[in-house]
Amino acid sequence: MAAAASAPPLDRAKAVPQLSWSIPGLAEDPSLCLRCRSAQLLCGRPVCPILLRYEAFAKTMPMLGSTHLEGSTPPGVFVGRYGYPKVSIGPLVSPLHGDTLLYDTPEDWVGRSVSEVIGFRTGLVRGTQRVAVAQADRPDRYLESLQTLALSAASVETEADFRRAPRGHLALSESTPPYGPSAPIERLRLDVRRVDQSLERLSGDTDALATTAVSELYDRGVFVSRIQRAFSAGTLGRRGHRKLVPTRWSITAVDDMLGKQNLAEVRDLPPLSEFWAYPFTALDNRWLLVFLPGAYRYESIEAWYPNTLWNPDPSRIVMIGDHEWYRGRTTYASIGGCYYAARLATSEALLRAGRQAGVLVLREVHPGEILPLGVWNVREHVRAALRTTPLRFSDVAELQDQIRSTFAIPLARWLAQSALLHDARTQRRLEEFGEPAP
Repeated sequence: MAAAASAPPLDRAKAVPQLSWSIPGLAEDPSLCLRCRSAQLLCGRPVCPILLRYEAFAKTMPMLGSTHLEGSTPPGVFVGRYGYPKVSIGPLVSPLHGDTLLYDTPEDWVGRSVSEVIGFRTGLVRGTQRVAVAQADRPDRYLESLQTLALSAASVETEADFRRAPRGHLALSESTPPYGPSAPIERLRLDVRRVDQSLERLSGDTDALATTAVSELYDRGVFVSRIQRAFSAGTLGRRGHRKLVPTRWSITAVDDMLGKQNLAEVRDLPPLSEFWAYPFTALDNRWLLVFLPGAYRYESIEAWYPNTLWNPDPSRIVMIGDHEWYRGRTTYASIGGCYYAARLATSEALLRAGRQAGVLVLREVHPGEILPLGVWNVREHVRAALRTTPLRFSDVAELQDQIRSTFAIPLARWLAQSALLHDARTQRRLEEFGEPAP
C-alpha cells in the first residue's frame, strides 16, 4: 500500500460534528438541555451524555481530512438494518495507523471505563454504501473487499474516499449504539495481509449450513465478536443462501445459536445440588448471577433506576424480565439481545462446571449507564463474573440474604418479579424426600 499522504488543510467548519440527539425526558421538557448545558445535570445522570460523546468526537474529527481518509480498520464492518432488504454496509476505519484491533474487540473491554469504550466506538469512521442483502452470494468488488475484511485476523491499512466529509450524529436510542462520524463511501482500498484461517476455511465451505459454520468456529475458539462479524458480512452458509445480516441482528442470532448448542449438552449433565451466587459490579451495573439446584431453567431480570438510559422517570424503578423452563422458549424475549447474550455466557459456565442448574441473572442498572454500549456489555461482564469463585448456599433463605446485600432494591421487588425465585421458594424437589425405603 502506498505511504500515507499528508492530509489536506483542515476545514474547521466541516470538522465540527453536527450533533442532534434524542434523550429520554426531552419530550416532556424540550428546554432541559438548554437550561442545563452540562453544568447542572438536570437529567439526573452523573455525566452529561452529550458532552461525553462530543468530547469523543472532538478527538477524532481533527484527524479527518475532508473527504479522504487513511488509517487502520480493526478490522470492522458495519451492516445497517434500515431499508432492509437493501442495507447500508461499510468499513469502520480509525484515522490512526497501526494496531487498532482493540477498537472492535469487546472481549477485551471488561475493566474499561465508559469513556474508554465510547472512545473506541466513536474513534471509528463509518463508511456506507447501499447493497441488497442477497448480493452476499454474488458480491461486486466493493462487497467482496468487505467480506475479505471480515475474515481478517489483524488490523488492515485502509484508504477511503467519501462523497462528503464525515459527520457525527448523536442519537441515544435503542436502535442506535454509539458510533463515530459517517459518510457515503465512493472508493475503498484495503490491504488485507493476514486472514483468520478458521474463518477463511468455513467461508470457503459453501456446503455447510450457517449454523454449522458458526458452531465449528466457536468450538475452535474463535472470538464470538469475530464470528458475528463474518456472519453479518454474509461469508458463512451454503451457496445460494448467503445474505448480509444487519449487525444488530447478527449479534443476537449468533448468541442464540451458540447458547442453544451449549444447552443441548447442559441438559445431559447431572444437576447442581446447592446454590451458587456470583456478585459483580461493572460500569455502574450491579450483577448477581445465581445457579439454583435441579434441572435447567433460565431467567434474566433487569432493574433500571430512575434517570437511567431507558428509564426517564425521575422517581420510579422499572423492572423487566423473561424466563424459560427446561425445554427453552419459542418466542423472542421481550428484553431483547441481552437475554441471549447472558444465556450464552451462563451456558458456558455450566459446561465448565459439568452441571445443569437453574440460572438466574439479576441486573441493577444505576445512573452511570448514560449511553447504550451494546449487548457485549452483558455477555462479557456475565462471563467475567462467572470466572470468579462462587458463594455457596444450602437453602433459598441464604440466597435471599445475598440478594438483600447485593442490591439497593428491596428483596420483595425481586421476589415479585422472578418466576424462578417463586419456583425455588414454593416447589419441593424429589431429592428433598431422600431415597425411598427398601
